[in-house]
Amino acid sequence: MNKVPSPAPVKTLLFDMDNTLFDLEGAQIASCHDVARFLGQDDGDMLYKYFLRPVRGFEAHENILDYMNERNLPTNGTFHHACRIFEERKLQHISPYESVTETLTELRSLGYPMAIVTDAHSRDAMRRLEKTGLLLFFSGMICYDMIQVKKPAPLPFLTALGMMKSGSHEALLIGDSPRRDIEPCRKLGIRTVYARYGDRYSPTREEVKADFTIDSMKELLEILSRVR
Repeated sequence: MNKVPSPAPVKTLLFDMDNTLFDLEGAQIASCHDVARFLGQDDGDMLYKYFLRPVRGFEAHENILDYMNERNLPTNGTFHHACRIFEERKLQHISPYESVTETLTELRSLGYPMAIVTDAHSRDAMRRLEKTGLLLFFSGMICYDMIQVKKPAPLPFLTALGMMKSGSHEALLIGDSPRRDIEPCRKLGIRTVYARYGDRYSPTREEVKADFTIDSMKELLEILSRVR
């Protein structure tokens, strides 16, 4: 009987950023309430629903404009001020999930090279990582404006592997999105960790076909102790 070869040790860690390292969605909901109050409204949850529509991007300011126009709110000057409030308050509301900083500190001490793979623009990614104090843990970062392609396309992950000089069989991806993180990486031969704690919307969260599932970032250390 042929012996099944053991998986290669993990040498590189690739992390999704938003809703994996910190709760961007919660921060955006809070900032929508701040914007609604600025506009004299009390329906911040309704404003947030505009960002969930497929007609605009998840962080596109045009969602605020649509919200204002449908309520016949004056936009001259006010719209741009509302956009500034949205960005400033969203950043203020961001903080790392519990155990993220401690886990990344331990991973760095163990010598793991770590990189970010995100659909955010590099300017926003830098600001968020600096705000949360997480920037120092990462030696590589792939953002949308660098390659003009978003996940689940394979290019962001392949570019990150090239940047980190890692083969797909040596890498482990940690992300919250089954469609944009887990599925494409499995097709590329990258082992995956589903950050279930950051996934608010997948209807089948218990059935995601990742190699591992975590409900807290600290669980990643135990996983790596088994595949080291």
